Amino acid sequence: MQRDHWTSRFGFIMATAGSAVGLGNIWKFPYMAGAHGGGAFLVLYLVCVLGFGLSLVIAELLVGRMSRLNPVGAYRKVAGGAWPAVGALGVFTAIIILSFYCVVAGWTIAYLVYAVEGTLTPTRAGGLDALFDNLIGSGLTPLLYAFGFVIATILIVARGVGRGIERASKLFMPLLVVLLLVMAIRALTLPGATDGLWFFLKPDFSALDGATASAALGQAFFSLSLGLGGLITYGSYMSSQQHLGRDALAVVLLDTGIAILAGLMIIPTMFAAGMTPDQGGPGTTFKVLPAVFASLPGGHWIAIGFFALLVLAALTSSISMLEPVVAYLVDERRVSRTKAAWLAGAVCMMLAVPVSLSFGAWQGVTLFGMTLFGLFDYFASNLSLPFGGLMIAIVVGWILGPKAIAAIGPAGSTPGLWAQGWLFVVRFIAPAGIVWILVQGLL
Repeated sequence: MQRDHWTSRFGFIMATAGSAVGLGNIWKFPYMAGAHGGGAFLVLYLVCVLGFGLSLVIAELLVGRMSRLNPVGAYRKVAGGAWPAVGALGVFTAIIILSFYCVVAGWTIAYLVYAVEGTLTPTRAGGLDALFDNLIGSGLTPLLYAFGFVIATILIVARGVGRGIERASKLFMPLLVVLLLVMAIRALTLPGATDGLWFFLKPDFSALDGATASAALGQAFFSLSLGLGGLITYGSYMSSQQHLGRDALAVVLLDTGIAILAGLMIIPTMFAAGMTPDQGGPGTTFKVLPAVFASLPGGHWIAIGFFALLVLAALTSSISMLEPVVAYLVDERRVSRTKAAWLAGAVCMMLAVPVSLSFGAWQGVTLFGMTLFGLFDYFASNLSLPFGGLMIAIVVGWILGPKAIAAIGPAGSTPGLWAQGWLFVVRFIAPAGIVWILVQGLL
């Protein structure tokens, strides 16, 4: 069976950056920056991304390109032994994440509809708090939106790498950047937005502490979609002539640039509305920000643009969650791509039912003191993803070692001194950072 491949370097960068760009870039990064000192957090985040995250992105892409296989097959080929179990954990985690990610994406689609209808105003009956609570607790409605989101993901992935993932990413990613630029420019023209701009861009290093360092390190890790196996899968479609370091840097810079644009959009907007940007997650996104938008000139269009952004970001990320599962079924089980996409998507939709109901009829059902949504999120974010990142660092840094350096450049080239520095980071600095993230997650 001939393996799919990227048709262009631009397509690869758009797709791989899209895998990293998700809801966390648009809603979590501005909150983290707002809660941890603004500019000081931004500087530390950039240091972590370039000094830590970039090395792991290269490592995952390298394993994928060396193996030309899905995460399970990749670990088997480059490391052998029991290492394929690590790839299997990544595939399993992708299903788990997509099953609750699609629920949140469904809420986002619903709010885009509300924004278009013009009903996202604090004066509506019951207010915005009641609107959100009624949506997530209504049973069928959020599930229909979640199913629609998963089906859209399936249809893109089923078309393959070149005709599906790459083509969609070439459309969605530039559109997302344009929307973000327009929204950020609009935010910066609001009265009072200048205070938010200086808060975000002017570092106050007296605000730095251990909590800020942990937050920046964790955000750098999770914002790049590390530890999941998606980058291994995307790397398996790369040409042997592509320069891993250069292309990985382009991906990381694009992902980081989008997070910064999101900060330039959200933080000045919050300041303009007389609020502090230290609230995050669904509470701010679905309850607070619509009220903020409604209080601003042109708020109706701002709300439409914002939720359209969220839908696009969610979709580019969900594609990379489904693809490792599909690649596993195609490579290891010899299932056709179309059947694999629908099978994996169906499993995600089945799991999404109890996840969504954990906000409504099954709210009282808990495991280990958490709702199913909370349990899935905790397992993925606190355990599986950091563990996966640690394992890729060990495989590349210690099992492959010098072989990784030899394979990092385009075929026939000799890697420069930067490759030695990269291997040092993967061997020593990256594992230390990931262990810190694991410990913080467990605590």
